[in-house]
Amino acid sequence: MISYMDAIQLLKKEGCSEKVIQHCIEVSRASEEIAERLQKRGYDVDIELVRIGGLLHDIGRGTTHGIMHADTGSRRAAELGLDEKLIAIIRNHIGAGIPADEAKEMGLPPQDYIPLSMEEKIVAHADNLVKGTKRISTEGRINRMKKKGVGKRAMERVHDLAKELGIRQL
Repeated sequence: MISYMDAIQLLKKEGCSEKVIQHCIEVSRASEEIAERLQKRGYDVDIELVRIGGLLHDIGRGTTHGIMHADTGSRRAAELGLDEKLIAIIRNHIGAGIPADEAKEMGLPPQDYIPLSMEEKIVAHADNLVKGTKRISTEGRINRMKKKGVGKRAMERVHDLAKELGIRQL
């Protein structure tokens, strides 16, 4: 597993702005907090994986800031030889996931971008609870999605993920 400091250096090398890096640091912290809460409730969670996954989730933003950043980032992570579990976190972190039919409509390669492992779900949810470097609630995220005209299914997935993890805000 890549170290925390090496991951920060990688974000810089891949062209991520300081603003994106600060966001990634905060998502990493939030991911770690969620993982610790879930561990206390008896879940088996790899805290180091969510810590590094949270840090690298937006590595694709060094290339693009659009919806493609997750696919671009996961492909780049694979080229760099990063762990498959990190690649899955990067690919599947958008919102609470995107099914293949919606991905195709958005111009993404037609495949599921759904967080499956607990660690993938934690990073996706942590990203939903962080806007820039500020913490927001699930309701705050859903309200932002409504204002942007995001579809009802996507908002329901964010709500359902928060419910599944039992964490609506940090």
